[in-house]
Amino acid sequence: MTLTRDELFGSPDHYLQSFDGDAAVFVPMDRAAYHRSIFLDGRISPASNRSMRIPLAVLAAPRPSMQPINWVFHIAHCGSTLLARALDRGDSNLVLREPFALRQLGVNPDADRLALALAMTGKRYCADRPTIVKANVPVNFLLPDIVAADGNARALFLHCSLRDYLLAVLRSDDHRKWVRGVTAQLARRLGDLSALSDAECAAALWRAQMQAFRRAMDALPQAGSLDCEIFFAQPDPVLRAAAPLLHVEMTAADVARTVSGPLFATNAKNPTQSFDNATRLGRRAGLEKALEPEIDQAHRWIEQAGGSIKLDRPLL
Repeated sequence: MTLTRDELFGSPDHYLQSFDGDAAVFVPMDRAAYHRSIFLDGRISPASNRSMRIPLAVLAAPRPSMQPINWVFHIAHCGSTLLARALDRGDSNLVLREPFALRQLGVNPDADRLALALAMTGKRYCADRPTIVKANVPVNFLLPDIVAADGNARALFLHCSLRDYLLAVLRSDDHRKWVRGVTAQLARRLGDLSALSDAECAAALWRAQMQAFRRAMDALPQAGSLDCEIFFAQPDPVLRAAAPLLHVEMTAADVARTVSGPLFATNAKNPTQSFDNATRLGRRAGLEKALEPEIDQAHRWIEQAGGSIKLDRPLL
């Protein structure tokens, strides 16, 4: 099947999933495929397995103007997948969870490819409902470019305190490997952190992202911040406030059904696994004493680096 440029740029059914050398890789999607794809990286669940490689030269400027995108930025392991899935109405909006092409550009920035990715990401099914993107950690370091592309973007910055972050990202060997892996990938942004302890490395990542969030919020008048602990404890009022900020159609009854339904009783990343906030708090309580020395070490590193960072304009 041969597609025109207008079709590629016009319909979300043709999804720019990644960059591969001098080509853009498109996969076929539809509303159901987006809704069931918890993530849009290698775990994407496309409408079919027929991918297409389009030479970047074919997609070069001139391009259609970028349509507005609404954003959920987050520092990782703070409930962003749960929030994004709760805001995914399926038939009335389009929510993209962690587009891989944007992540690639966060690690290896390229201005022209970013302009292409943003043009492709803004496609929508409903003309009056902007696409919502739940970004991931590398994309946080593209914030100056994203803000420059649309200074009126609506955005929610999901975060947590340093202590809460450490309890989330140091809780297992796999999580510690994630911290080491992502900070190594972002060395051009963060510097070489390999000599730091796990706790210090996590603290450096936390602080850099909070700095990026604060700068972006200063430039985005239609943005709010949200401490994830408030979301976990009070999902109903959070969703009632987040929905209008991000132009999501959710009535009070919709929110109540979502919060009392299976989404909040299972692992947002693995719906086959039972999980809720009480389970999360119990797991966390079992970690606090063992992690206290590392938490203290991380706080000392933060103070030496210039102190902690707080965000303004809380959603609640």
